[in-house]
Amino acid sequence: MKIWRIINFIWLIIFVIGVIFILLRKVDGTGVTQTPQIRMVSLGILGIFLVLIILCQWLSYTIIKRRQK
Repeated sequence: MKIWRIINFIWLIIFVIGVIFILLRKVDGTGVTQTPQIRMVSLGILGIFLVLIILCQWLSYTIIKRRQK
């Protein structure tokens, strides 16, 4: 389970870096100036990705725990 915690910590760091990147950038890759609305949409998309990761982690954790019993 030690590896499990390390992987989750890495996911947390990646998510925090993504949030900081979205909040600090002035222009995105296509050259569009970032407004607060566009930033909120980008954070929402990142949040949806985080929820998918959490669901996959939960499912994997449940399967691992059942096999150990």
